[in-house]
Amino acid sequence: MEFIGVLLAIVIVVCAVSALGKRINVSAPLLLVVVGALASYIPAMNIELNPEIILVAVLPPLLFAAAFQTSLVDFRSNKRSIGLLSVGYVIFTALGVGLIAYWVFPGISLAAAIALGAVVAPPDAVAATAIAHRVGLPRQVVSILEGESLVNDATALVTLKAALAATAGGISVWETGVQFLWAAGGGVLIGVIMAIILTQIRIRVRNVAINTSMSLAAPFLAYLPAEELHVLEMPASGVLAVVVCGLLMGFKSPAMPGGASRMSQRSNWTTVQFLLENSVFLIIGLQAKTIIQEVQKDDLGLDTIWWGCLAVLVAVLVLRPIWVFPATYLPRWLIPAVRRNDPSPGWQSPAIISWAGMRGVVTLAAALTLPIELPHRAVLILAALVVVGGTLALQGFTLPPLVRALKVRGPDRREDLLSEAAVMQRATAAGVSRLREISTDDDPPEVLAMLKRRTQERGLAAWERLGRPGTEAMTPSQRYAQLRQEMLIAERDEVLSLRRSGEYPHEVLGEVLERLDVEESMLESALEDPEFDDPTEPTVSEGGCEHLQAAQDLPVPEDPVCQDCIDENTTPVHLRMCLSCGKVACCDSSVGRHADKHYRLSGHPVMRSVETGESWRWCYPDELLG
Repeated sequence: MEFIGVLLAIVIVVCAVSALGKRINVSAPLLLVVVGALASYIPAMNIELNPEIILVAVLPPLLFAAAFQTSLVDFRSNKRSIGLLSVGYVIFTALGVGLIAYWVFPGISLAAAIALGAVVAPPDAVAATAIAHRVGLPRQVVSILEGESLVNDATALVTLKAALAATAGGISVWETGVQFLWAAGGGVLIGVIMAIILTQIRIRVRNVAINTSMSLAAPFLAYLPAEELHVLEMPASGVLAVVVCGLLMGFKSPAMPGGASRMSQRSNWTTVQFLLENSVFLIIGLQAKTIIQEVQKDDLGLDTIWWGCLAVLVAVLVLRPIWVFPATYLPRWLIPAVRRNDPSPGWQSPAIISWAGMRGVVTLAAALTLPIELPHRAVLILAALVVVGGTLALQGFTLPPLVRALKVRGPDRREDLLSEAAVMQRATAAGVSRLREISTDDDPPEVLAMLKRRTQERGLAAWERLGRPGTEAMTPSQRYAQLRQEMLIAERDEVLSLRRSGEYPHEVLGEVLERLDVEESMLESALEDPEFDDPTEPTVSEGGCEHLQAAQDLPVPEDPVCQDCIDENTTPVHLRMCLSCGKVACCDSSVGRHADKHYRLSGHPVMRSVETGESWRWCYPDELLG
């Protein structure tokens, strides 16, 4: 009962502090460490943590969840940058911090100092990407940070194991190199094998509960076999096996059958990731009292310890830009092929990557795995805590102002919506084309018409999101979603009333309620009213087909109206203008669909949007944006 009470208290505190952090705009991990540190002085909160719990039970699912959500395509596109950061930078930092720690902490062996360097080497992208989504960072920067955080954990933990092996008995440089190669290669191999096996199971099993359970077991199925395979007394990297397995399964998941299974996995992993990640910060904070008490007994002296911890923090902050800038530009300067295929970015991007080096869960978990018998262990753990707290506070609070000062902009929301509309239109066209192929003369015409209408309405909703500003009337899709949601509330109330009466079986009512929930979740996106951070006109790619290239730039009327809608007494939606004759008409979301009618009657190929702040063009014959 006591154990369950502690778990319940951790969950409640994590939820409450995370909600408070969002409200006051302060990093939730930092708040949780502080709350945990304060709570550690409460006598009843003396919690002893087994390091193996963090390393085996917490770290694999956290890494799997992050890898599962990472784009394998983006990872491949930035593999050079990710490799230089996740391998080269980690080793560079481990050695650099190790030398500094060896200098400032007299009595600590060089191997133990390098072990500390490996502990504090891997940045955690969670805090950085959370800030990125809030203030807006270029997608390539976010992809590099996320990719780095996946692989650098494996590099750091392998380096840590090698350093700890050196403290125990001393191994040669050759043996260390072989161990490192085996850990990396073995981890990748086992990750690939487990991804293939689990994907084949996923293809053949359609049951939602079984699929979700296999997904939750996947990180442990990859981690444990890797950790059991040893070469020269070094296991394969279970962490790397988990990352590779998660990347491959995440890439294959959208092509797997069963939308319900995918929805279930996403919601479950979101919850697991939230609870585990934030619980680690709280639990680490709860160790503060024990760590400080042990540090006070250490013969190094408090002045030496605190100044040494500060020196380690400064080294972590300084070594990252020292590595990032040369790693960004030297390959492009030295290798012409790299320069041609990937031109040098502006200095602002490496500056942001240099400062987005907040440490997090992996550093804390690795610190607790230091052997109990290691001399000055409490000092090393305290140094790791100072690095985590210092980077979260210093870099976490200053990264948003730095991004704004450098005038670096994230993805344009309007351009994203434009791309979404184009993708949806192509998907809709593919669906309608397939319907024509498989439909027969015996199919009821009303069924075919309903299928085609519903498919087209989904695509039109994407175009509508590009249209009128939020201050004007709702688009038809938004109004439909609003009205349908009110209907669903009434329908659900009626089903709940029938449940109370006991007239129908519980299983039947549960299935009806589940169907209503699925439909309501589909309506939520239509009711969202995106707020654009950038009120300026979006940037649209040049070029395209010959029609787009030949289209002229006609002046846009000051107050464009669809005359056909006025004549028919209908409401226009998303006005467009023909670039051949200048006619203004409404899009397919309107009752009259006058823009399409104009194209069919005139054959004029290109129209453009004449909504405020938009200048994209659409080629009717080739169905291309420009």
